[in-house]
Amino acid sequence: MVFPPLVEPVAELTDAERTRTARHRVLAGFGDLAQRRLAAAHVAVVGAGGLGSPVVLALAAAGVGTITVIDDDVVEASNLQRQVMHRVADVGAAKVDSAVRIAADLSPTTVVRPVAALLTAGNARELLTGADVVVDGTDTFATREVVAAACDELGVPLVWGVVQEFHAQVTVFWSAPPAGTVSVRLSDLYPSDAARDAPSCAQVGVLGALCLQVGALLATETVKLIAGVGDPLLGRVLVIDALRGRTDEVPLRPATASAPTAAAPTAAAGAVPAPPATADPASPADPASALSPAAAIPQLTPAETRAAQRAGALLLDVREPFETARGVIAGSVAVPLGDVLADPSRIDAAAVVVVCQVGMRAQRAAAALRAAGVEASVLAGGIDAWNRDPAAVLA
Repeated sequence: MVFPPLVEPVAELTDAERTRTARHRVLAGFGDLAQRRLAAAHVAVVGAGGLGSPVVLALAAAGVGTITVIDDDVVEASNLQRQVMHRVADVGAAKVDSAVRIAADLSPTTVVRPVAALLTAGNARELLTGADVVVDGTDTFATREVVAAACDELGVPLVWGVVQEFHAQVTVFWSAPPAGTVSVRLSDLYPSDAARDAPSCAQVGVLGALCLQVGALLATETVKLIAGVGDPLLGRVLVIDALRGRTDEVPLRPATASAPTAAAPTAAAGAVPAPPATADPASPADPASALSPAAAIPQLTPAETRAAQRAGALLLDVREPFETARGVIAGSVAVPLGDVLADPSRIDAAAVVVVCQVGMRAQRAAAALRAAGVEASVLAGGIDAWNRDPAAVLA
């Protein structure tokens, strides 16, 4: 469904901007009018990291008139693998400063409003008011809840994406879409409070190139909404499995049959790495299935893990060598996750307790082992949980 454009166009572009955006202006169904709408638009990008970086680059290059970039963090060396807006010389500087510099280099007419602040429930409405579209590029579900709640209250479309390891999801939430369109909120995709234990990218990693792919999709959805072209992802979730080179789509409906369509917006609740209600949770292309605990796989405490080991179970540590070099559980065997997934039959044991840093990679290894006929369980919380146990010892 094509939605009406979100903004009225500016009267005209400068000669320099017409030349710079010439390839947009000759697009069939886009043209000069859509480009002038972009010039009039105000987009708020929350987060200037792995997703926010390519979004800012793409929107500035596209000729969006105003971009508010909200992030309280500074650039770290470990960001540079995926946060392409920053440079080595930026390490230690505010991330929003990179947005100001890079946008000026790409589009002199684009105004970047840097906000070096943490977006919270107390300031979210104030910071996002005035934006025609909000793009969520944050890296914690707690902040995503806050962003979604503010957008629901303001009735502003929220272009949303999440990346973890080799998987991603992209969609659009909108509490007050055009008449005749069903509203979809973050809480329709992820139930409230279920994301509290979701691991961070620092714990389980993320493919840098995938951030660019997802950021480009977020920017494209934003442009479509502003210009009133194409079919936005409202009511649909794009699901990406980078390892398999596979992109799928699942429908997303309101969580309850009585969900409002274009009524007064309400606050969205929380998010958790779990599949949409309409998705097939067993689908290998669904990143949520790889992120959410499977009820069929036993989750053991550190005490239960020690008991299983004494009873003859193999403790299989699926972390990478640089991680196991910092310490392993005595008597465990280290085999990186990729090797286990490539050939589960290499693990010659009747019973296995799989260990990783926080439990998510162990979950995937255990699922593969159980499919191969091995009785596999997981150390819940991984090495982090083990280290918090008074009786735990690392070799």
